[in-house]
Amino acid sequence: MSKRLKHDLTYDAPLAEVAAMLADKSFREEVCDYQRVLSHTVTVTPKGDRPEDGMEVVIDQVQPAKGLPSFATKLVGDEINIVQTESWSTIDRGAVLVTIPGKPGEMKGTATLREAGGVTTETVDLEIKVGIPLVGGKIEGLVSDMLLKALKAENKVGREYLAR
Repeated sequence: MSKRLKHDLTYDAPLAEVAAMLADKSFREEVCDYQRVLSHTVTVTPKGDRPEDGMEVVIDQVQPAKGLPSFATKLVGDEINIVQTESWSTIDRGAVLVTIPGKPGEMKGTATLREAGGVTTETVDLEIKVGIPLVGGKIEGLVSDMLLKALKAENKVGREYLAR
């Protein structure tokens, strides 16, 4: 069993500007700060000399578990360590993997950028799987809600970033 999350983030900017934003470590850190994570480490590593060559982005963050139901906090504790890895093979397509180290389950899928009329849409399409009998489906729903909230935060921060 799994849950799918597909969400579009739109930006009033050309694809090259959105790709440059996604490759900017300070932007990724702003998103973490906006979400009030407890701690974070961001690394952005280009795969070549040009943006078209892709990049590897790793965001390792710790978030508070407050607000989660008791069955979920029993599994994760008071804090949740989340590691998001994006492996962009080109300027407009990347593989996304989100894990919670030491816990069963993962979220994986793609992020794609497409431009039309000067507006760029980033589509994030993830499959969420939690391999815990009885409560796995409930946890997948909670994770989906958390990821959607994080994507909306990233979109808000991104629009402000591009407007500067």
